[in-house]
Amino acid sequence: MKWLAMLTLLFTTHASAHHGWSEYNAEKPLQVSGTIEESGYMHPHGFVRLKAGDKTWLVVLAPPSRMENRGLAPATLTKGASASVLGYQHRNKPEEMRAERITIGGKTTELR
Repeated sequence: MKWLAMLTLLFTTHASAHHGWSEYNAEKPLQVSGTIEESGYMHPHGFVRLKAGDKTWLVVLAPPSRMENRGLAPATLTKGASASVLGYQHRNKPEEMRAERITIGGKTTELR
């Protein structure tokens, strides 16, 4: 039974560490608005590619279960839809950001 507790602890630690949220600069919130060019609604996190001006952002969203529970259905993330995202830019990948909230069609969804 002791080995099961150790295995559970190891798995939980590994699962929570995979995010690497420290790689995103939480000191400088960023608001980006544009048009969705592509989206994915998959584990571990959904995403959108958001065209804003001359830059296309890879926006990392929440896990699908959280997005669904908060009312952000896959059909909402349609190509061509206008979206606004508040989040944090990746420290080493200037085209990537982690979203805290996303607004599409006048509806804002909190992701974290």
